[in-house]
Amino acid sequence: MKKMRFFTAKNIAYLAALTALIVVLQAALGTIAIGPVTLNFSLIPIVLGALLLGPLAGLFLGFVCGLIVLIQVITGMNPFYELIWAESPVVTTLTCLFKTMVAGWIAGWLYRLIAKKSKLGGVFAAAGIVPIVNTVLFILGMLCMSNVLSEGAAGAGTNVFVYILVYIVTFNFFIELAINLLLAPALHRVVLITERYIKGKTAGKNRTEPAQEAEPQTPDQTNQV
Repeated sequence: MKKMRFFTAKNIAYLAALTALIVVLQAALGTIAIGPVTLNFSLIPIVLGALLLGPLAGLFLGFVCGLIVLIQVITGMNPFYELIWAESPVVTTLTCLFKTMVAGWIAGWLYRLIAKKSKLGGVFAAAGIVPIVNTVLFILGMLCMSNVLSEGAAGAGTNVFVYILVYIVTFNFFIELAINLLLAPALHRVVLITERYIKGKTAGKNRTEPAQEAEPQTPDQTNQV
């Protein structure tokens, strides 16, 4: 089988557009807080990249998203960011980068696996797995910084277990999951339209290729009875 290249002109164009979308969504909307909830729409381009371009695209877009979050943490966009950066810059850096990278990579493979039987099912699975992996790895990172959880729980007037479930999982996780799953049908539509467009362009190119000219007959051949 012919090995397909990842860094084609089409893929680079898609990656550039999705990267710009992540920058806008994370920089503009990633810091919007409503009570204990921080709205996060930047996971959507990661899912879309994983669907359209595969695991490597999900990995790259996850890195971009994590890098922007890390910059926001270092610059102290909110008191929580200041707290985790002061506690452990190394763990914070690894958590910011790897949680979305791994989520995007897994989403790409999961879609490829499930889409063989159902593309819509694959889209829902990929859209759901990104916030799940993102949240699980975030919690694991926070567990490596016990002082952060203890201070957060003390500030909320509860214990660490309840603090994780209520303030980290319940509000942020389920909202991120709901946003991704609600948009999954739209993402599925984008995938179908993109595939049809690419197939149409390929078919059109094949139709416009000039047919191979027939070899001219020699005088001896034309005179044969």
